[in-house]
Amino acid sequence: MLTIPEYYEGKNVLITGATGFMGKVLLEKLLRSCPGVRLAYVLVRPKAGHAPDARIADMINCKLFDRLREEQPDFSEKIVAVNSDLTLPDLDLSSEDQETLTGSINIVFHCAATIRFNEPLKDAMQLNVLATQKMVSLAQKMKNLEVFIHVSTAYAHCDRELIEEVVYPPPVDYKKLIDTLEWMDDKLVSLMTPKLLGERPNTYTYTKALAEQLVQQECGNINVAIVRPSIVGASWKEPFPGWIDNFNGPSGIFIAAGKGILRTMRASNNAVADLVPVDVVINTTLAAAWYSGSQRHARPRSMLVYNCTTGGINPFRWGEVEYHVISTFKRNPLEQAFRRPNVNLTTNHLINQYWIAVSHKAPAFIYDLFLRMSGREPSVLVCCTPAFLSTENCINMTFKTNPLEQAFRRPNVNLRSNPFTNQYWTTVSHTLPAMLYDAFLLLTGQKPRMMKTITRLHKAMMVLEYFTSHSWIWNTDNLTMLMNQMGAEDRKVFNIDVRQLHWAEYMENYCMGTKKLRNIRYTFNTVLVVFIWRIFIARSQMARNIWYFVVSLCFKFLSYFRASSTMRY
Repeated sequence: MLTIPEYYEGKNVLITGATGFMGKVLLEKLLRSCPGVRLAYVLVRPKAGHAPDARIADMINCKLFDRLREEQPDFSEKIVAVNSDLTLPDLDLSSEDQETLTGSINIVFHCAATIRFNEPLKDAMQLNVLATQKMVSLAQKMKNLEVFIHVSTAYAHCDRELIEEVVYPPPVDYKKLIDTLEWMDDKLVSLMTPKLLGERPNTYTYTKALAEQLVQQECGNINVAIVRPSIVGASWKEPFPGWIDNFNGPSGIFIAAGKGILRTMRASNNAVADLVPVDVVINTTLAAAWYSGSQRHARPRSMLVYNCTTGGINPFRWGEVEYHVISTFKRNPLEQAFRRPNVNLTTNHLINQYWIAVSHKAPAFIYDLFLRMSGREPSVLVCCTPAFLSTENCINMTFKTNPLEQAFRRPNVNLRSNPFTNQYWTTVSHTLPAMLYDAFLLLTGQKPRMMKTITRLHKAMMVLEYFTSHSWIWNTDNLTMLMNQMGAEDRKVFNIDVRQLHWAEYMENYCMGTKKLRNIRYTFNTVLVVFIWRIFIARSQMARNIWYFVVSLCFKFLSYFRASSTMRY
């Protein structure tokens, strides 16, 4: 059997979602570890006045591609940006681009999707189901297609406790639902959404299950594989440990805990936190395409499903997550932290609400009040809108050993499975401190912001409670089979063996990665302000006068300081 790099040699690959978190890592890994790949076509829509080519050029300048840039300086010549919008008819492809793609593509990686859990059902259907349908339709026209990889989620069937590597029938037929939504207005769709979701917690998991059914039914003779990652986190090893480029997923919660804003959340300490590093997911995706593509003539045509999870192989629990995260940020503090990091988890709803009010809202209110009284604008980072929740032990340990600068208070997070206990501590640790802090800001003439931050945090926590309070059993037989089919060198280069993953080390690298990302964003904003001010000075006489006046004062002050320091008495 061909090795993975040998299989990709001379192949043309099409990637959707290439500007997203997973898509970037997929593109980088493909070009770096499979240097023989011919071209990588990426479907990109114009955004904020930037053409697809400009967006890709900007994307590949990030740190993620530094290693690839050193090893292959001309790698960008293999990337072809294609103007496309997955929500428009025919993907908004020009006739020329359609002809190019249908005539040359060998492998398709469909990674694009909305990751907003509570997206309105119509929007979620448009991005997760209808876009997939259009991609399948395009794939059916491809003359040289060898394999179509659909990236789903391990939570697509979260209404089941045991999830096998098969496609389960959804509660409704996706075709009938598409037809129904066409004539319904948004208000009616909103009313019927809870009944449609049933035991599923949100529209994201619901529509991803429908997309799997669509792929199974409409792919026909196409060689297909589905990869289902669980909670995708920072990189484990590649291109370097702890790489992350967003505050989605657990990352935003980690920052909230490190800042001392998050103190309590409803979760079960014993529930498995099924985090999976992004490089493991990408290696699985590339290996899945290799196996299905290289074996397409040697085995009966069937759609393979891979549960890319860690819980059944190397389990890590939410209580452990909390400990490591808090400890790391106490050792390496974040700038402008609200307070010392500390998080508590509880399963009791009422106790959780109590501690939200006491530990979140009350301190936020006090802090905003203090800023107002001192004549300053509140500077607390609003970073609490992620898609997944971190837990007690990892949060506490990581942020205590790696504290964030200017934290609101010392990191301390507690996970509580009892909803009543969690409600209590939410009131005590969140609501009351936030209210008091905002009151202080008002008294000092400043704009209160802490309650707004706490409110956003609580909304995120409500969305995530389902996932931090439950555990699932995922069968990973196909994943194990895939690993066994790989040669020794491939297993090293495309590592998917999470049995080797040391969680304490991974969580520390993860938290440090979120800290670096936050510092990079602050630096970028500072540089941007200076740049805009420089342009303003060049165009405005008044701005120049102000600038020269400030510089002159500074110069006079320094001259006076230098002169006074040399005076002899």
